[in-house]
Amino acid sequence: MSISITVLISSIVLTYLLRAFAHKKQIIDIPNERSSHILPTPKGGGLAIITVFLVVNIYLYMNFQINSSLFWALICVLPITAVSILDDIFTLPAKIRFLVQLLSSLLALYMLGGVDSVNLGCCIIEGVWINVIAVISMLWLTNLYNFLDGLDGYAASEAVFVGLSVFLLFHNDVGLYLALASLGFLLFNWPKASFFMGDVGSASIGFIFAVLLLNDAGNPDFLAWVILLSLFWFDATVTLIRRFKNKEKLSQAHKKHMYQRLHQAGWSHQKVLLGSITFNLLLLIGLWLSKVEYYLYLLGSILLILWFILKYIDRQKGFE
Repeated sequence: MSISITVLISSIVLTYLLRAFAHKKQIIDIPNERSSHILPTPKGGGLAIITVFLVVNIYLYMNFQINSSLFWALICVLPITAVSILDDIFTLPAKIRFLVQLLSSLLALYMLGGVDSVNLGCCIIEGVWINVIAVISMLWLTNLYNFLDGLDGYAASEAVFVGLSVFLLFHNDVGLYLALASLGFLLFNWPKASFFMGDVGSASIGFIFAVLLLNDAGNPDFLAWVILLSLFWFDATVTLIRRFKNKEKLSQAHKKHMYQRLHQAGWSHQKVLLGSITFNLLLLIGLWLSKVEYYLYLLGSILLILWFILKYIDRQKGFE
C-alpha cells in the first residue's frame, strides 16, 4: 500500500513540476483546424507517467518482485520516450519515429524471449511466425494509442482503467502502478485539461501495453488484455481501414476517429470521456463474470456492440 501511495503522490508532484517547466519553456500545443481544444495548452505531461512507472519497476526489479525478462522488455520503452520528447518539442519526421519504435519493439520481443504461442482460451495457436505478428502488433498499439490521445482525459483514463482492471482480475502489480502513475497525471488532464500528455506519454504507454499484452500471449490472460483495450484498437483500426479505402494519405493528421466525431456532433469532452469510462466498466464486469474459456465469445459480442456504436456515430457525424 505504501508503494501505491508513493507512486500516486510522486506522479502528482512530478506532473505539477513538469507543467510549470513546460509553461516556462513554452512547450505548448497550439490549436489548429484538427485540434479538439481551443486554448494553447502545455504538453509533455506523459513524461511524469513514464518516469514514475519506470522508477517503481526498477524498485521491483531490485527487490526481485518482477520477472527479469518483463522488466528489461519494459525498459525498451526508453528510446520511444526519448524520441517522443524530441517530437513534442521539434516535430520529427515520421520515418525517424517509426525506426525508433521498430528498434524498441524488436529489443523488447528479444527480451521477452519471443512469442511462440497465443492462448485464445478455447485453443492455443503456435508457430515461429507469430513473432512477426507480435512486432506488427507492438508498432500498431504504440501508434494507435498516440492517435487516440486527442481529447481531454481520454488516453489517461484508458491507462488508469486497463491498469486497474488487470490488477483486479489477475493481481498484476505492474498494471496497478501504471494506473496510479496515470491517475496522478489525469488530475491535470481531466476536462478542461491544464496539461496534455503529448507523444512522450501516449506512444510510450501504447508500447508498455503492447509489452504487457505479449508477455501474457501464452497465458489465458491474453484475451483479457485484448478485450480491455478493445475501445482503442477498434476505433483506430476501423478508422485506418476506412481512410485507406478512401485513398487518403494515412500519415496526414485528421479528426475522423469515433471519439472525435462524437465531439464534433456536439458531445462535450466530459460527455465523451464519461461514455468511454462507462463502456470500459461494462468490459470489466463482463470479464469479471466470464470464464476464461468464454473470453473469445465475449470478444465477439463486444465487437458487435462496438460496430453498433460506430453506426450510431456515423449517423451523428458522417465519415467524410
